[in-house]
This record gives sequence, C-alpha cells and structure tokens, in this order.
Amino acid sequence: MAWRVGPDPGRHEFDRARPAVMGIVNTTPDSFSDAGLAFAVDGDPGPAIAHGRALVAAGAAIVDVGGESTRPGAAAVDAATERSRVVPVVEALAAEGVVVSIDTTKAAVAAAALDAGAMILNDVSAGRFDPDLLPLVVERDVPYVLMHMQGTPRTMQSAPVYDDVVADVMGFLAERLGALVDAGMAMDRIAIDPGIGFGKTVEHNLDLLRAIDRFAALAPVLVGASRKSFLGTITGVDEPRDRDPASAAVAALAVAGGACVVRAHDVAATRQAVAVGRAMGARRRLDPVDPVTLEQ
Repeated sequence: MAWRVGPDPGRHEFDRARPAVMGIVNTTPDSFSDAGLAFAVDGDPGPAIAHGRALVAAGAAIVDVGGESTRPGAAAVDAATERSRVVPVVEALAAEGVVVSIDTTKAAVAAAALDAGAMILNDVSAGRFDPDLLPLVVERDVPYVLMHMQGTPRTMQSAPVYDDVVADVMGFLAERLGALVDAGMAMDRIAIDPGIGFGKTVEHNLDLLRAIDRFAALAPVLVGASRKSFLGTITGVDEPRDRDPASAAVAALAVAGGACVVRAHDVAATRQAVAVGRAMGARRRLDPVDPVTLEQ
C-alpha cells in the first residue's frame, strides 16, 4: 500500500517500507508521453476516467490526475480550464475508492480537487507559483509532494546549471520542508521529489538518481522519471512510449535507494520493478515480497 495509518483514526502517512506505484492520468492535449490519450475531447471526461480505472486494475496504489502539461516548453493553462479538466475525473475515481492525487500548482484547482475527493497534492512548483497554495496545504492537512524545478516548464531546459546538483536540490527541498513545518505541517505528511527532468541535463538526472538514499534520509521520496527524454538520450529510443523498459529500470534503482513512491505510465511493469527494487534495498529493513502476487 501507499499508506500506513497514522496516530489518529483516518489519518495516513507516506509509508517508506512499502513502496507504491503512482499511475499517471494526463487530461491534457499536449502531454509529451501519451499524445493526449486521456484528454477530455469536447469536455468528455470518460477517456481519462477509464484510463484511471485501468491503472488501478494494473496495480496502481495512487492515480495522479493532472490538467496542465509540464513538459519542456509547455505554456501555462488558466485555473478555470485546468479545473474543468480534472475535477470530473477526480470525482469519479474518488467515488470508486481510488486514492487520487491532484497534480497542480494552483490553489484554486487544488481546493476544487480536494473537495471532489483527492487525497494527495502533487506540486511541481513546491508552492512557488501560487502564494495561496502552501496555506491551503497546511489548512487542509493534506499529504503533499513538493518538487524541485529550475525555472518554469517553459524555460527549465534552457541550459540548466548547478554548482553541485545534489547539494543544490537537497538544499532547496530542505528549505521548503522547513517552511512547511514552520507553518504547522507535520513532517509525516510531506514527501519530496528531486524533479528528474525538470531543469536538469542527463548527467544532472543521473547524479540525482545515484543520490536517492541521501534524499530519503531527509523525507519520503517520490521519483518521477517515466518515459522522460534523458532516458531517450541514454537508450537512443525516440518515442516516449517505447521507453517503458528504461523507466522500469530507473524505478527499481530508485526504490532500492529508498524511494517510497514511483510515478509511472506503465503500471504493471513498474510494479514488478518496484518489487525487485524493494528486495534489493539492503539499507532498509524490508518485509518479504510475494514474488507471484507482488503484494505491497
């Protein structure tokens, strides 16, 4: 499971010992990875809802619903458009008992999605794009994933530079964690994401992946590397949907290093990778993994 029950009834925390797969539903026409597979054509949320159900059937513990592309060069989407894309999908899946994460940087969209039943807020901006977002996180006491990104989606891949990418990213995430804790957020409700592919070169991404154990010492870690362009550079595979084997390899390595959530397009393959990575995680005390059912 993605969660363990916390000290209060009904309260859940990120579970480091049982890594989970977060399946991706992009309700956008311009996703880099699936060419609008779940886009609500003519306002119909049916394809996105069906895709979310398929991800759960494949073994996703969390379904991450987003209505604004964050691919390199992507333009911003207004809150009303984003809200119209995601809320019907969140509402339908949550009503079926799916653990839904809302992938947004906007407080208005986050509030609407939480009202519709979302249980997690996944924010690629770490609260930097909308000053109302972090106060909402604290007020709602919702599990929150904060991510590092250099620049914005439109500019992030324009010659990213770091003094020391691991130290720089870790320092940023520690500062944002501290700000949330100072505002009243409990540490067990926060996960961090080093932002693979968000303002990083191939070497930056590899350095961050090699350091997952260091990030895991700071807080629960989410890794989202699925189908990203650095994998295409490494493997020579141009089509994002053909990068699933490389994505699974990264998932296994990330979990072996201590990641507790892996964001993925191909959930079935990633569940197998997570089981292998969990078994490889010698630094942590792990429960046995059933090699047939892949129970988490």
